[in-house]
Order: sequence, then C-alpha cells, then structure tokens
Amino acid sequence: MGKAQGTQATVAATKAGIDFTLHPYDTAPDAESYGEAAADALGVPHERLFKTLLAEVDGRLTVAVVPVSGSLDLKALAAAAGGKKARMAEARDAERATGYVVGGISPLGQRRRLPTVLDASASAFPTVYVSAGRRGLQIELTPADLVRLTGAALAAIARG
Repeated sequence: MGKAQGTQATVAATKAGIDFTLHPYDTAPDAESYGEAAADALGVPHERLFKTLLAEVDGRLTVAVVPVSGSLDLKALAAAAGGKKARMAEARDAERATGYVVGGISPLGQRRRLPTVLDASASAFPTVYVSAGRRGLQIELTPADLVRLTGAALAAIARG
C-alpha cells in the first residue's frame, strides 16, 4: 500500500512490514488545530484522524493518541497508564523525546519508545490516520497495526 517517504514513522512502518497508505496535504501554518486542519484537508471525519499528544503520568512521559474530534481526558490517561496524576508535557520536552516537531508528532518511529495509550474508539474503524512524522503527511493504517508498532494499550482516554 505505501512506501517510505523518509520520516522515522514511515521507516518504522516499512521495517515492520505493515500495509499503510501515505496521505500528503497542504498545511496551514497558522492552523488553530493541526489535526482538524489535516482531517479537513484530507476529507476525513475528525473522529477517524488521531492526534498524538504527550503527557507526564506521575512524572513519566506517556504518549496519548486520541481523535482530533475530542480532547484528552488526563484522569483517564493516568488510570490507563497505571498512574495517579497526569499533566500535559511541555512542547519542547515532547519534541526532544520523540524527535518530531509539534503538529507533526507521530506515535510511530519515535526517538525512544514511550508508554503509549490509544483511545479505544480507534477499534471502531477499519483504518485510522495518524501523523507520519511531519506536518503535511498522514499515515493510514489499521488500529491493530498501530497497537502492534507502538505497544499501545487501548483505553477510553478521549472525551468530547
């Protein structure tokens, strides 16, 4: 389905031998929400395109992957990650830990593997879209492959 286009996310997906499709789109540098802008540009329902957020759960960086149609429930993330308290990570910490820039953070191919939780709503779709590692590029893959590549736990961590 897809070929690597030079991001760590596409390299990781290619190495894992999974089927995926890349979807380039034009970015709006002043977009209020990179995820919603991506969904709109690609004509994808907001609940099927997932944003990658980083939070600190009990001081440990954790990746949360939630639909752009909602927001992250920090209490639910803390519980799913086996912690007590979660707060959003600073952008610079997220970029340093993942190797990606905000607005282009992918759950795949991060600099180091972090605990990851994928919102359970992903399993309702045959495929989902996540950042392919840069603004203007989404990768479409099955939720099962996303879980396999990230080692993610599935849990209800989104609200809205």
